[in-house]
Amino acid sequence: MARVTVVGAGLGGVSVAFELREKLPKKAQITVVGEGAEFNFVPSNPWVALGSRKREDVVMPIGDFFSKRNIEFSPAGVKEIHAGENRLILNDGSQHDYDYLVLCTGPKLDFAAVEGAGPEVGGSQSICTVDHAVRSHQDFLKLCENPGPVVIGALPGASCFGPAYEYVLSLEYELRKRKIRDQVLITFVTPEPYIGHMGLGGVGDSKGLMEHKFREHGIKWICNAKVTKLADGHCDFDEINDQGEVAKHHQLDYVHSMFLPPFKGSPAVAAVPDLCNPKGFVITDKHQRSPKYPNIFAAGVCVAIPPIEATPVPVGAPKTGLMIESMTTAIVSNIEELEAGGSDFVEPTLSALCLADMGNTGAAFLAVPQNPPRNRNWTGSGRWVHWAKVAFEKYFMYKIRRGTSEPVYERVSLRFMGVERLKSKK
Repeated sequence: MARVTVVGAGLGGVSVAFELREKLPKKAQITVVGEGAEFNFVPSNPWVALGSRKREDVVMPIGDFFSKRNIEFSPAGVKEIHAGENRLILNDGSQHDYDYLVLCTGPKLDFAAVEGAGPEVGGSQSICTVDHAVRSHQDFLKLCENPGPVVIGALPGASCFGPAYEYVLSLEYELRKRKIRDQVLITFVTPEPYIGHMGLGGVGDSKGLMEHKFREHGIKWICNAKVTKLADGHCDFDEINDQGEVAKHHQLDYVHSMFLPPFKGSPAVAAVPDLCNPKGFVITDKHQRSPKYPNIFAAGVCVAIPPIEATPVPVGAPKTGLMIESMTTAIVSNIEELEAGGSDFVEPTLSALCLADMGNTGAAFLAVPQNPPRNRNWTGSGRWVHWAKVAFEKYFMYKIRRGTSEPVYERVSLRFMGVERLKSKK
C-alpha cells in the first residue's frame, strides 16, 4: 500500500491530493498536512481587500472535503522533515511516515527584506493571505473616508506581479465609483524593468497594454524601483539604471499602500540537506522530482525556478495556477509510474494563463510555455476577462467541493486554447 503525503493545502496541495485519489488504487494512503484548517482561494484576495468579497466567500474548511474523498488531513503543519528516514514531525508532536512526499508548501512572505514593509509592522498592506486582505480592506475604507496619495507595487525580488496590477486598477475603479478618484494620486512602484514585464519578460504586448491602461486611468508608474523603507506614510526607494547604479532617489507620501513581497521557502523544507537552493526553494528535475531524494516531489511556488532574465533590480519568475496544476499532474503520473516499477516519466508543460481583474474589465495573458521562446504568446483585454475571473473562482471552488482535479470540460477548454498540462512523449 503506497503512502503518499502532501505538505500544503493550497492550490497545489489540493489539486495533487484529489488527483492522487483519482489515479492511485483505492488502498493507497493519501495524507495532506496543512497549516491551519482552511483553504483560501488566493486569487480572490484582491476582491476581499476592496470589499466585493467577504472572508467567508473565499475560504472553506478543507478537511471536510478531504474526508469525503478518503484523504487523511492534519492542520498541524510540519515542524521537521527527516528525508533520509521518510518521516515527518508535525507541530503537534506527532510523527508521520511516507513512501512518497509531495511538497506544495507555497511561499513564506519575506517582508523583512525591506524595513517597515508588511501589515505586521504597518508600513504597507498585503493581499497575499485572506487575513491580510481583510486588514487591507479596513485600510482602504480609511482611505475612502480621508482620501490621499496611494502607492501600490512590489518589493525587490518579488516574483508574483499579477495581483499588484489587479489591485491598483481595481482600486482605481472603486475610487471612481465613490466619486473620490480626483482626490487620490496613484503611483505604481515596481522592480520590473518595464510595466507588463511581470517576471516573464512580457507576454504578448503586455507592456503596451498595461501602459495604455495606466495612462487611461491616470496612474503614474516608476520601474527599476528598489524600495528601501516604508514607514510613517513615506515610501523610500531608489530608481536603478541599466548599469545597476542609483539614478535617482524618491520619497513618496501615501495614505494607503500595498506591496507584494519577495518569497522564500518554508523553514522546515529549507532545513533538509541538499533539497533546496539558498532561498529555500526546492530543487527539482524536469519531472518535478528532487535529484537528491528520488521519492520527494515538489510543485508550485516552493519550486526553484530561476529568473527568466537579468534585470537592474532582481525579479523572480512567477508560478501561476495553470503552471502549478501542470506540475501536479506530472507528479501524479510519475508516482504512478514508480508504483508500476517503470521509468517512463512525464514532464509538465509549465504554461502560464493569467486572468487579471481590473474592476469592470480585465486583461488575460497566455504563455505556452511560460519561459520564452514560446509556442503561444498572447494578451487580450475586455469586460469578458472580469466575468471569466468570476467564473473561474466559482468553478475552482466547485471542483474542491466535488473533489475533482480536472473535469472533462476543463480539459477540452484548455485544449481548444492549445494548452496541455503534460508534454507529449516523443
